[in-house]
Amino acid sequence: MVRRLLTGMALLLAIVPAGVAGQNDTRPGIAVFPFTNGGSYGADREDLEALTVGLQQMLLTELGQYGSLRIVERSMLRDLMAEQDLGTTGRVDAQTAARVGRIVGARYAITGVFVDLNGDFRMDGRVIDVETTEILRTEQVRDNRANLYSMLVDIAAQITDGLDLPPLPAQVREARAERRIPDRAITLYSRAQAYEDYGRKDQAMELYRQIAQEFPEMTEAEQRLEQLRAG
Repeated sequence: MVRRLLTGMALLLAIVPAGVAGQNDTRPGIAVFPFTNGGSYGADREDLEALTVGLQQMLLTELGQYGSLRIVERSMLRDLMAEQDLGTTGRVDAQTAARVGRIVGARYAITGVFVDLNGDFRMDGRVIDVETTEILRTEQVRDNRANLYSMLVDIAAQITDGLDLPPLPAQVREARAERRIPDRAITLYSRAQAYEDYGRKDQAMELYRQIAQEFPEMTEAEQRLEQLRAG
């Protein structure tokens, strides 16, 4: 186990430029792990599988609106977990999340579970203290799947409130709440994220183009498309 952790540290140094992993940033880091499907039914299997990483990235994006937090990029966690063969059996437990969180310089780790029962959608999130492995908070949101984006905004706010972090400025909070992001846009975005993980860049880019055209308010798709084009 020690050898694997040392190997993980070497991987981290290879994929993270100096200063990015928190050395020069004193804000508390937060790492969000892939969500676990807790037993959903009634939706397409591929869509449900994609949501595990789609919800992860969407929650990271919402938490990224809080300037008081330093966000650990999803790709960094993905590469590190793949290198150490973690998460292949599904749910990431608190000890594993804390161990990986320490490697990436995070202060908090978030693990989550979602359940979609024919459109009755629930998300549970656990906030883990990386230093002690203690579960500090357990948050839950539940609503119709059509309101999936609103649920993500709500659970991000619950997490930051529970950690006593400064709230979003009123103008930013209102702008996020007013966005009209249908669940189909999040589903397509989740598939695109999954395609990236599988190395299917062209298919991911095509989905990002589709989202940008059909759902222009979901600016994350256009931003990611531009990043892939530049890369």
